[in-house]
Amino acid sequence: MRNQQQVLKMVKDYIAKEIFPGANFAIIENEKVTEFVLGNAAILPKEVVLSAGEYWDLASVTKVVGTGTAVINLVFDGVFELDVPAQKYYPAFADSSVSVRQLLTHTSGINPFIPHRDQLSADELKQAINHIQVTDDKNFHYTDINFILLGFMLEEYYGKKLDEIFFTQVFKKWEMNETTFGPVSHAVPTSYDLPVGIVHDPKARVLGVECGSAGLFSTMSDLTAFVKGYFAEEKYIKLLANYTLVAKKRSLAWDLPAKSNDWLLHTGYTGTFILLNPRAKKAVIFLSNRVHLKDEREKWIKARDLLINLLLENLSDE
Repeated sequence: MRNQQQVLKMVKDYIAKEIFPGANFAIIENEKVTEFVLGNAAILPKEVVLSAGEYWDLASVTKVVGTGTAVINLVFDGVFELDVPAQKYYPAFADSSVSVRQLLTHTSGINPFIPHRDQLSADELKQAINHIQVTDDKNFHYTDINFILLGFMLEEYYGKKLDEIFFTQVFKKWEMNETTFGPVSHAVPTSYDLPVGIVHDPKARVLGVECGSAGLFSTMSDLTAFVKGYFAEEKYIKLLANYTLVAKKRSLAWDLPAKSNDWLLHTGYTGTFILLNPRAKKAVIFLSNRVHLKDEREKWIKARDLLINLLLENLSDE
């Protein structure tokens, strides 16, 4: 990285401005890993200094660490076809017009609204998702429902729950022994008013180990292993391409940052993101609990995007 101090200054400024209480992040260049641990793990009910090795609520980074990678592997292995109805692999899904590609790229046309969603049981929520409304608008609209359906599709194919699928198909191979669905006994407190180790996302709390959109907890060590797993297999370089059939460019499961053609990105609501270049073997893993005190999403997104742009400037080839 060309200007590491510039990045450090920005992260420290964000902590001072209370955008997040603390952050654990790593810059990975080939085999070299430079890790930083800054700020606090908690502010309330008491101040706790952040330490290395903690478990973090990944939120939507679950979509690539678990669901996305498992589905991508099946696509690249020729098991799943992109342009067939997802219903072919998951018959309980009522709509036959939505393809696997559309779920992976958030171009399905799904209207995610579910009445009284947070009052439903797991079975009721699953039934509501199976019969979700699908519109004719196939432009890019990010929604968790796409990846929850992909998770159900994986469960149908393997005949197992997602936690077991993730372990056997992704985590075991890359020796990710600290990545698991919540609840976990020890974790950075995501939100001061939520019990430690309980997932922040309400749909993930209901669906538990069947949620393909959020719910995983992990550590910097395991996520570093995940990134190096992507580095080790050339097939993942194929993800550095646009897979949508609409104006918005998007890879399978991953976003393609507008400022670069060689990077994959996925963010998480709780203050997490992974920035990954499988061709140059470079990555950034960023973990924070930005919702700990308050949820100022627009402020976070603006700050996060500035940080990502700075990282891209400093990590891209000269």
